[in-house]
Amino acid sequence: MKFWLGMVLGLTAGLPAVSVPGQTPAAPYVVDVLTGGKKMLLWPDKPRGGNGAPGAVGNEAIDRPLLYVYLPKGENATKTGVIVAPGGGYQHLSMKKEGEDVALWLNARGVAAFVLVYRLGPTYHHPIEIGDAQRAIRTVRARASEYGISSDHLGMWGFSAGGHLAATAGTKFDAGKAGDPDPIERQSSRPDFLVLSYPVITFEDPYGHTGSRKYLLGEHPDPALVAELSADQQVTRDTPPSFLYSTTDDKTVPVLNSVMFYTALVKAGVPAEMHIFQNGPHGTGLAQGYPDLKVWPDLLATWMRARGYMGKGSE
Repeated sequence: MKFWLGMVLGLTAGLPAVSVPGQTPAAPYVVDVLTGGKKMLLWPDKPRGGNGAPGAVGNEAIDRPLLYVYLPKGENATKTGVIVAPGGGYQHLSMKKEGEDVALWLNARGVAAFVLVYRLGPTYHHPIEIGDAQRAIRTVRARASEYGISSDHLGMWGFSAGGHLAATAGTKFDAGKAGDPDPIERQSSRPDFLVLSYPVITFEDPYGHTGSRKYLLGEHPDPALVAELSADQQVTRDTPPSFLYSTTDDKTVPVLNSVMFYTALVKAGVPAEMHIFQNGPHGTGLAQGYPDLKVWPDLLATWMRARGYMGKGSE
């Protein structure tokens, strides 16, 4: 386990979001901004022309959770796959910087990537979002041989609210539903490792992100549900090994979210590594354009190689 603190300088930048420009949407608005991946619905349409996603309230794009599949090319392909959950406060999705850019970074290092479009508030609330994430994990695991990956080399990487979703997936999982008529549902929903970038972890005051809590749980959630969805309180020894990245100067999601999850991992005996940089805003993605932060993906690559999730020669 490793805790590393860097003194680095970042520049403020806006968080790109897939939303209606210039206004806060009354309902989520997701568009197809990714061009390099192949779209795959998590629940195929059934009946024909309908929507097979449980709990769906419509047939629009925002009602259909899916994956964008990005597979590596060439001889550097590994047996690892990563489901990528973009952030956006559970009301929009930062699909480019925290989705496609991440998928291409992984592909360049031989790792298959699956960018998750999950359903959002205010139309959808818990447990829809974690259901979408679990379905994504089960789906990729069920089709692992098709994608050239090992079913026990499947991680989840989340940013901001997507980090909360990934942390929730890593603390709320099952071994699969034996005997389910859907073979996908028979697969385990446990990710084999987690990568959490400036994640929302707690929903409790004073460090909880109120926007994410509102859009996931509603205006006045039950305190018991708030605690249940505070991932640091749900860590056990079965929580997957985790890598965390944050900045102390994050004004949107307090860095103590990461510290709380890391502390819980250490107490539970779960392998964990955390890198906290002093300066830098929220939403830096892979830190392109932030000279003193851009080392962090290299630190992640080193961690993945050490655990056998990335090839030794991956740069």
